[in-house]
Amino acid sequence: MPAPAITAEPKDLGFDADRLARITSHFKAYVDDGRLPGWAIAVSRDGETPYLETYGKRDLESGAPVELDTVWRFYSMSKPITTVAAMILFEEGKLELTDPVAKFIPSFADTRVYSKGPATNPGTVPQAQPMTVHNLMTHTSGLTYGFMYATGVDHLYRQAGFELGTPDGLDLADACDAWAAIPLLFQPGTEWNYSVSTDVLGRVVEVVSGQTLGDFIEERICRPLGMADTSFWCTDEQADRFAALYVPRPGTRKAVPAPLGQRTSEPPIFLGGGGGLVGTLYDYMRFSQMIANNGVLDGARILGSRTVDYMGQNHLPGGHDLAEVGRPLFTESVFDGTGFGLGFSVVVDPVKTKNLCSKGEMAWGGAASTAFWVDRKEAITAQFMTQLLPSSTWPIRAELRKLVYAALVD
Repeated sequence: MPAPAITAEPKDLGFDADRLARITSHFKAYVDDGRLPGWAIAVSRDGETPYLETYGKRDLESGAPVELDTVWRFYSMSKPITTVAAMILFEEGKLELTDPVAKFIPSFADTRVYSKGPATNPGTVPQAQPMTVHNLMTHTSGLTYGFMYATGVDHLYRQAGFELGTPDGLDLADACDAWAAIPLLFQPGTEWNYSVSTDVLGRVVEVVSGQTLGDFIEERICRPLGMADTSFWCTDEQADRFAALYVPRPGTRKAVPAPLGQRTSEPPIFLGGGGGLVGTLYDYMRFSQMIANNGVLDGARILGSRTVDYMGQNHLPGGHDLAEVGRPLFTESVFDGTGFGLGFSVVVDPVKTKNLCSKGEMAWGGAASTAFWVDRKEAITAQFMTQLLPSSTWPIRAELRKLVYAALVD
């Protein structure tokens, strides 16, 4: 299997080696005191990798160590990949960002919008304007997640069986129809709310392409980029490399096995483009580097350079940041100074983030505390893999950014 490797000395890429080594000592402490089971971290610049480390266990019970070919649940780091899939179809003229979602999924034509009242008897109004593909990519659709526990609409999702997963037997088309029957949280295009939007976008990809989402991503993204281990399920061949899933124990907050997250032994019925992919550190390094290279890697052109530029701009209503138009989200990442592009968060004001980063940084993370970012200004990509739910448990993402940029001395 392909694996990442150290390809350059830190000093040749503008890093201080001793400062980069702080990453290792800092995150070793997370494992040594039991907060994390183990991790894998990669930092690259100009397409070369001066920092690559693993530490701890991928499975505490068996004692199996984290290795470079460990397979991780990407969870919401699936979202940028699914959005790239949709943008491939956009570039080919097969869909427009302004297309109503109902053009591809007719059930969304009649979705109402919550206005007032309890979940038992919600008041609703018609959509002022149709939900669009652009709304799906930017999470301004009015859709939500059942696990938010923030609104009555979230409650309706849970009542319908959508909390941490989907009801048994529902495929992606069925799930979209079920979501379309639940009122939207707000009028499309007016606010930002983290949601099943990218799952719905995955269904749009299926309808437009005539392929399953898994087949399209494999054919148009994974195979060209050499992401050999990325798919919607963990195969028998990958089983021995699959990381166990953990949660913090109440009180001590030490990592203990999660009550969910067992490996599925066959492809799932529901192909969740918003959180269903698994893969390796190497695979996500390849995807990140393609974005950093403006859509191409090792001769494989996935997107045009202008398309990547467009995805990396802030698309939130009025040019606001997430703190101004976003619904609260239990996350360790700050909303101040951060906007949202097409499938990625986008830094619009580094000063407001109160951390070291660059304007235009494209990033996102996953529910099991995984994270990545692409800084095209500094030509940096970084990936952090672990498996601890939820991602708000520890400030991993902010700490990793600080440590990486503090090591830059050129």
